[in-house]
Amino acid sequence: MWLSDIQAFVRVEVGSGGATLRNVTSSLRRVLLIEDDESLATAVAGLLVDAGYDIEVCLDGPSGSRSALTGTFDLVILDLMLPRRNGFSVCSDIRDAGLTVPIVVLTAKNGDLDKVECLELGADDFVRKPFDSTVLVARVNALMRRHDRGESHSLVVGPVALDPVRRRVSALGVEATLTPREFRLLEYLMERPELVVHKSELLEQIWGADFEGDPNVVEVYIGYLRRKLATSTQGLIRTVRGVGYQFTTAR
Repeated sequence: MWLSDIQAFVRVEVGSGGATLRNVTSSLRRVLLIEDDESLATAVAGLLVDAGYDIEVCLDGPSGSRSALTGTFDLVILDLMLPRRNGFSVCSDIRDAGLTVPIVVLTAKNGDLDKVECLELGADDFVRKPFDSTVLVARVNALMRRHDRGESHSLVVGPVALDPVRRRVSALGVEATLTPREFRLLEYLMERPELVVHKSELLEQIWGADFEGDPNVVEVYIGYLRRKLATSTQGLIRTVRGVGYQFTTAR
């Protein structure tokens, strides 16, 4: 199926950046798909429209970045190997602009370094091509639910407040600047207050099940968090030797 084949239920706009497809039903949740492979873009767009989403498709990096920064979307699906501006740069554009929209990265490239870089830039999920269509839809739905839950409340544990939508952290009212990875680690611990979280669980959930780097990276990032929040959270992130870490307000 090609872009022209699904014009029965989408409106096609053509500009300098290529073609974009948008479902004519404006009340649906909006997804921006940035993918230069037209056949794949069409297949994914049709899949998500069938799943009940309003889709806009951009076929290169500049048009995708422009749409992400000027439009209003509930989620972005982003290919890495884009013409004229790659997916790493587009992801960075989105986060540098302060946008908190969830980002799912698609790539045919193998290697943990790409995944690590994407997550550090602020991507929320990473899917390798080829992928199962049901898995992609399930991940999109899961990120939508997570984002919706984040919109309803912030996490507050002791003196620390974390806003998962705006990606802001403050301690006793003083805002701390965290990298995307530090933010994800702190959020994961704060979602489980007083529970001891195993180091292996943190590696799998924050760095990914296929992470093959040094497992001591967890200690390194815990150290970063302690230093950045040290003035008011001394002792809140407790090391349970031989097991893992605990976010606790107990003294």
